[in-house]
Amino acid sequence: MEGHRNSVTGQARIEGVALQAGDIQGGVHIHSHAPALLPVPQQLPPAPAHLLGRAAELSALDAELSAPPPPGGRCLVLTGPPGIGKSALAGSWLRTRARDFPDGVLYADLRGHAPGGPADPGEVLGAFLRALAMPAVPADLHEAAALWRSVTAGRRFAVLLDSAATAAQVRPLLPGAAHSVTVVTGRTRLTGLGIDVARFFEVGLIDRAAATELLARRVGADRVAAESPAADQVVARCAGLPLALCVAGARMAARPRQPLAATAEALSRESDRLDALRLDGERAVHAALAASYRGLEPAAARLYRLLGLLPVPEFTPALAGAAAELPLAAADLLLDALGDEHLLEQPADGRYRFHDLVRLHARECGTEGEPPEQRRAAARRVAEHLLATATATERLISPSRRPLARDYDQPPWHVPEFDGEESALRWLDAERGQLAAALRAAVADGRPALVWQLADAMWPLFLRLRAAELQVEAHESGLAAARADGVRAAEQRMLTSGGHGLRNAGRPVEAARWYGEALELARAMADPRAEANAQYGIGQSHRLAGELASARRAFEETLRLREQVGHPRGVALARIALGEVALAAADLPAALAQLDQAERELTELGDHYEAARALALTGQAHLAAGRLPQAGRTLDAALAAFRTARSTLWEARTLHLLGELAERDGDPARARQHLGTALALYRTLAAPDAEAVARRLAELPTG
Repeated sequence: MEGHRNSVTGQARIEGVALQAGDIQGGVHIHSHAPALLPVPQQLPPAPAHLLGRAAELSALDAELSAPPPPGGRCLVLTGPPGIGKSALAGSWLRTRARDFPDGVLYADLRGHAPGGPADPGEVLGAFLRALAMPAVPADLHEAAALWRSVTAGRRFAVLLDSAATAAQVRPLLPGAAHSVTVVTGRTRLTGLGIDVARFFEVGLIDRAAATELLARRVGADRVAAESPAADQVVARCAGLPLALCVAGARMAARPRQPLAATAEALSRESDRLDALRLDGERAVHAALAASYRGLEPAAARLYRLLGLLPVPEFTPALAGAAAELPLAAADLLLDALGDEHLLEQPADGRYRFHDLVRLHARECGTEGEPPEQRRAAARRVAEHLLATATATERLISPSRRPLARDYDQPPWHVPEFDGEESALRWLDAERGQLAAALRAAVADGRPALVWQLADAMWPLFLRLRAAELQVEAHESGLAAARADGVRAAEQRMLTSGGHGLRNAGRPVEAARWYGEALELARAMADPRAEANAQYGIGQSHRLAGELASARRAFEETLRLREQVGHPRGVALARIALGEVALAAADLPAALAQLDQAERELTELGDHYEAARALALTGQAHLAAGRLPQAGRTLDAALAAFRTARSTLWEARTLHLLGELAERDGDPARARQHLGTALALYRTLAAPDAEAVARRLAELPTG
């Protein structure tokens, strides 16, 4: 080995098992299954090609990055009026410093002035943690923030928090790592971040020379030089506000044969009309928007008006097509046209949104230009598009779930055909903000049927993507709506599914109360299947609380009811639950009897995921009985099934059991391998089991 050396330098990152050796002789076999690596996040939205008039601000930000960092990392706050270019400045600066952040750049629009209210910090943390390969996020905001700080500790991250409302909204999102940088933009000064050692930067208007250059880059230097007086008037009437200049420039660029004087005159006319607005900059933006709006083709102008009336924060071609009753291709072209006019931003491919001021203008145009019945119809079509698409994901991901009614005023627009669970889950993840906004708008508009139907259709989002807080909110609203609507089946579903959400959110006492109400209602409705579901929820609550006798009684009643109504999958799931209770009570023969039968029944039904759960628990029972060979064979089969199903939690649990088995079999090296991989998986899920596995690993002999 003399003369051989292994080294790792720079910002290298190693995941899973690594072997460094100078010389290797003989066979080396390493078996490991680590979580798939996601790409390093680079989430900044597109930045302007040229950032003009900001040399002083860029220099000040560079100086901050050169200074020694405070212990909790840097927090740089850019404040200024709307349309001043805070987001463009922040994004452009972070792009120039990308090499300083090898672990990635994360972005969130905090929607400080959006119509649906500011973004919830818990939702933003969830998106950040999922971007870092953490599919499960604690429901409690403080726990999620603590996990966020743990995950980012020691890394070199940048985070852009755009359009913040308050310091309280921002504070849980600060990474806290010494070499991290968080840039916050907002209209208000956010002085409360001073206690977090934030540095504040006021972003002002750009000067006349920069404004003229910006206009020349938009419309061409030759045109500006040839019509210098008109160009000067446009610059003056845009008041040094970059957004106004961009909108006016886009209008002129789209009309190469129209004199610049026509835009200058339009800006003057609109400024006179909008004198009631307080800020010169805001008046300039409104004037530029009004001029651009008047130049739109009728179909684009109508879409602009309708989008301004919608409660959702982002638009896809499908959603826009539903709003305006347009084919997908036509909606896509019109969104592109509005983007070309700087009336829409495009933060990601196929997704569009308004700047806050543009949304206000579009809403004014919609209120003035669309009759009330057309406004209501557009919002209804969008809500029904979301409802129908979420229902399609429900049919695909939870096919055995008993469907409830869906009320559509007309056939829903643009419901996609998903090619599998993965594409359905991607849609749910991308549209969770739109679904939440539609549900809240339905509550505000007094549409109870739509409220509970949306809450019901979002079940796969709650079941698979674990959005516990949104699940509780949706079902609290859905329960009130179902009762107001007088639909008892919906009320019972809201109680049962809502109990599931409360249990996942760490509120077991409330969950038990909801399940109890669900049981009473099911009995009053003489609905044994609903009664069985309520009993199942009660049983799970008792099992988690360690009340095994009560849990067993509830699961036995679940089994009886499901056999009575002929629900074979439900029967098998009740057997799994009874097997878990018997395992916890150390009644191994009873556990094996229930689990063996459940595994056979689920395999016959083609439910391989639940059959694998029964197998894993069977392996646990064999392990507890000291039957190590049987335990190994059963757990290996379960592990393969969970990897095929991409079930991270149960993969980790099975590896945990295999680690225990290896330790009892006198193989500490194999135990360390299994437990190490289980620990990595548990940590991606923020699972409480991680602590116990970490302790066991520390106790294992190293030799």
